[in-house]
This record gives sequence, C-alpha cells and structure tokens, in this order.
Amino acid sequence: MSHHLDSPLARQDVRLDITDLYVFRGETGTVLVINVCHSLAGDIPTPGFHPEGRYEFKIDVDGDAVEERTYRFVFGPRDETGHQDVAVHQIDGDAATDPFAEGTVLATGTTKGTIVTDRGLRVWTGKAGDPFWIEPDVLHAVGHAFQDGTTIDVGTWTPDQATNLFAGHTVYSIVLEIPDADLLEPGRTTRAIGVWAVASLATDAGGWRSINRVGLPMIHPLFTQYDEQLGDDLNGGRPSEDAATYGARLTSEIASVVKAYGTAVDPDEYAAGVARRFMPNVLPYVVGTTACFGFNGWNGRTLTDNAPDVMFSIAANTPVALGIGKESVTAQPTAVFPYVPAVK
Repeated sequence: MSHHLDSPLARQDVRLDITDLYVFRGETGTVLVINVCHSLAGDIPTPGFHPEGRYEFKIDVDGDAVEERTYRFVFGPRDETGHQDVAVHQIDGDAATDPFAEGTVLATGTTKGTIVTDRGLRVWTGKAGDPFWIEPDVLHAVGHAFQDGTTIDVGTWTPDQATNLFAGHTVYSIVLEIPDADLLEPGRTTRAIGVWAVASLATDAGGWRSINRVGLPMIHPLFTQYDEQLGDDLNGGRPSEDAATYGARLTSEIASVVKAYGTAVDPDEYAAGVARRFMPNVLPYVVGTTACFGFNGWNGRTLTDNAPDVMFSIAANTPVALGIGKESVTAQPTAVFPYVPAVK
C-alpha cells in the first residue's frame, strides 16, 4: 500500500488516513490531490471527512523542507444527504507552520460539487474510485525484506498470478487546482516546489495531533509494514527533521537488502544516497511542467504513475515488478477536472 492503513493511529479512523498524494499539471494550473477514507478496511460507520479534523497541503518554495504556504481544508458534519460543508484556507509565510493561524478563507461550499473562485482556484471533494494499485504478495515480501535485511522472497508467486488489492475500492478525494499566478514568481514560467500533506485531529487539550503525513509514495510499505511504532513516528514528525531522525536507520535497512542482493560494490554508500533521496519525505515538483514519478527522476506524481515498481526497485537496487499496472484499476482517472476516477 502507498499509505493505506499505514500505522495504528491511521487505522483508528480511516477518515484521517491519507492513502496517496498526487501533484501534477492540470487544465488550468497545478493540481494537488489527497485521498482518504478508503473502503479497504470494510464498512465505515461515518464515511467522508472528519469534522473535527483538518487536511492540509504544505508547500515549500526554498528547499528547506519547511512550508511557506499551507492550504487547509476543514469540513462540517454530514447532513442527511451525505453532504458536508467545506472551507479552504490559505496561510502564508511563517504562519504556514502555525496550527492556530487562520489565514485567508479562499473558498467555501459543499462536498460532491465543484467550487470555483474569482481567482480561478478550483476545488472538488467527494467519493471517488481509488486510482492506486498494489500486488499483495509482492507488497508483503518487500516489507519483510527491509525488516529482515534479506532479498525479496515471493515464494511460489509468479507475475501471472498478480492481482490488484485495490480493484473496485473507493476513497474520498480532496482535489485542489491552483492557478499558475498563485505559485509562480513574477516573470517566471516555472518554479521548483516541495509538497507534502498532513491530516490532523483536534485534541481535548485544544491542540492538534498529526495523524498522517505523506510526501513520497511507498515509504511506509518499505519501512513500516512490520514496525508500527515507526509508522506512527513518521506520521507525527516534520519533513525538516526526517534526515536527522531517520536517515541512519533507513540507510542501514536499505544497505542490508542491497548487500543480500550483491548489486553494489559499496552497499552502504548506495544506501546513503537513496536515503538522501527519500529524506526529507517531500514530493518535488516544478510548477508549469509535466509531472512524472519514474526511474529517471521525480517530478510530482500523476494518478497513473507506477510508484511501487519505481520505489521498490530503487530501494532494493534490483528490478521489482508487481506484474500489474494502471490497467488493473477498476475506475480510471480522467484528463478533465476533477481528474479522479468517478464512482456512482
């Protein structure tokens, strides 16, 4: 899984479990998408978005893994038709890191409908098909390899047996399309940014607790499948602290797998290089360009990029394939807003 059910805290309420983050070029600007509240866990007592939570896109513009802008989504309770009120706040500068800063309200409306502002910002929130795919046998074998420091052992499994664990499943999507003028500097047509997303829950003490954090895909399947405390710790941390806190650990786990394969003259050096790519856990993107999350580099992530093959192979320094791809997704994304797969 990319982020589905990735830690004990995330499993307590799937409305706050971010499954994936996508950043790509849309019809009118840069599109940010997070999916939550997946159907993989079974019946959801109250589906949709948590009315006591908040969902935030964080944007870093100077490469220090600290946000200079936050787009915050807050939702009201579900009404008898299943709709929820939604408000979008923009918070800039030093206040972007402040959980108590209110910022500016950019848009208000309800779920299941498109909201368009005078500035050209577009928002859509609601139930959608899950565009992600994963092969469960390969997924669990990868988790064991990085936990145990071994090669990836899929047993008797062969690619012709591959199935998509998420076929037919649904999520609740938050889609935000930002006009270029809101992200670009004057006179520029491109700009490098870093993006991550956070889902938080209000605490009884009046603060906010980070339940889930996502930047790059597949970090949790690689390193936390069988270390749930690490999963909670990663979700509760901040990107700027990732390298110092987890860099040595990730380097050690990656090196162990690469040593088992014997695919690098210096596995430790290779692993250190990969850990530097993985940490801070931020998705890089150049505004105004075509997104692609691939072997050649990471520039955002589209709804159809094959993130599992890419991340598993880079981490293990050997080809790792699921045997399935975007064709295994039951409901397909579209090229028009809101882009996410439609469901009835």
